[in-house]
Amino acid sequence: MLPTPLLIALQFLTRLPVRLPGMPAPEQVGRSLLWYPLVGLLLGGLLLATQALLSQQPAVLQAALLLTLWVGLSGGLHLDGLADTADAWVGGYGDRERTLAIMKDPRSGPIAVVVLVLLLLLKFAALLVLLQAGQALALLLAPWLGRSALPLLLRSTAYVRPGGLGAQLAEHLPRRELPRVLGLHLALLALAGLSGLWALLAATLVFVFWRRALLARLQGTTGDTAGALVELIELAVLLTLALHIAD
Repeated sequence: MLPTPLLIALQFLTRLPVRLPGMPAPEQVGRSLLWYPLVGLLLGGLLLATQALLSQQPAVLQAALLLTLWVGLSGGLHLDGLADTADAWVGGYGDRERTLAIMKDPRSGPIAVVVLVLLLLLKFAALLVLLQAGQALALLLAPWLGRSALPLLLRSTAYVRPGGLGAQLAEHLPRRELPRVLGLHLALLALAGLSGLWALLAATLVFVFWRRALLARLQGTTGDTAGALVELIELAVLLTLALHIAD
């Protein structure tokens, strides 16, 4: 039987058929954050295994199928966060309360659509370049680093929307254990060699830039902006590795 916090993380971050044994305690919900990096690693492993099965197919078809699977496995959760964030960021005109209000609106405006189309287009193009060069490891690194950033963001940044799952996660995050968990995943990342180093650098730069922008606009983070961070890191990792090949 898998630990309940891991089941919570799988249920929240993926569309894998996972059932909880019962209503989890708030502490278990908080501890689920410790498993986010492992869930990212699992998603990357599934993508990498699928690519191995598709390896005889044209790279353009591989890229399209893998990106579709990628979105499907996550249920578009972080894409939704990015869309809401994009609408609010542009429509908020720099105002904190207006930005937060727009972010709560479930409707997607034209900015959200444009941002999603551009992001998926760039992901597809980067995947195509990487697969043509035989560099499928990026399929593992991007979701792994993207989800590893979530507990770090909630650990280092105030959660500004009271109530809800995000606030519960931030409140009950095991702060003392998190450095050890992230340190373990960082050590594992070293096995990826130079690709892992480039990916980590890209993820770190995006994390620092996005956190600074969140503090300047919102004085903290929300669930939507955390989801946007995952998508931005995944894109940055793919583009960095693809551009490194092109050089």
